[in-house]
Amino acid sequence: MIDSAQILQLVNLAQQGNQSAKSVLLEENSPLIKSVIKRFKNKGVEYDDLYQIGCMGFLKAIKNFDPSFEVKFSTYVVPMVIGEVKRFMRDDGSIKVSRALKTLNLQINKFIEAFVKTNQKSPTIEEIAQHFQLEEQEIVLAMDSAKMPISIYTPIEDGADSLCLVDRIESEEDLGGKMLEKLALSQLIKNLDERDKKIIMLRYYFDKTQSEIAKELNISQVQVSRLENKILENLRNKLSS
Repeated sequence: MIDSAQILQLVNLAQQGNQSAKSVLLEENSPLIKSVIKRFKNKGVEYDDLYQIGCMGFLKAIKNFDPSFEVKFSTYVVPMVIGEVKRFMRDDGSIKVSRALKTLNLQINKFIEAFVKTNQKSPTIEEIAQHFQLEEQEIVLAMDSAKMPISIYTPIEDGADSLCLVDRIESEEDLGGKMLEKLALSQLIKNLDERDKKIIMLRYYFDKTQSEIAKELNISQVQVSRLENKILENLRNKLSS
């Protein structure tokens, strides 16, 4: 059994192109991938195909994972695998979210709202899981049933012409290759103060609306809009300097 520290080391090696590290991570997390894709059985896609799609999502999770997200790698993997399966099934047909999952998501939202009012801060995934006496992955899945966490290169909205975070930050000039942009932007986001970083993470990683962010920060939606525009402008200027 690999512990959390070893997993982070393997992820770091895999991100540097170490194929052996990727293989070890894939083998170690194969049961997790299988447990996730079971939710999509009998949806018109063969199990072996689902597993391969899930593995693609897992590899994307390795590529995009950052310890600064402050979640376990396995917790991060779940929505990434789900997202990959959903993207495939969205192109090949509709996918329905169960009523139980929708109900749990609503209950979680109510709990978060009450928690914020009482504690003046948002609950962690662990705190939510403890309240509902569920596994953290189940909480992530329920929250994902309404909206998916996204990377900086995932479209913000459905549609071929939808923009990504990087698209919104780019100036009209070519800022260089996508990889250099990603590395530079990742570092800039890490260096933001906690409030600004939280706004960017909630908006573009957790795909929350400005109104939802306003509730979490106890400020108005207008203030969130102004702050978001200011942060993006600052990031754009730093990227182009």
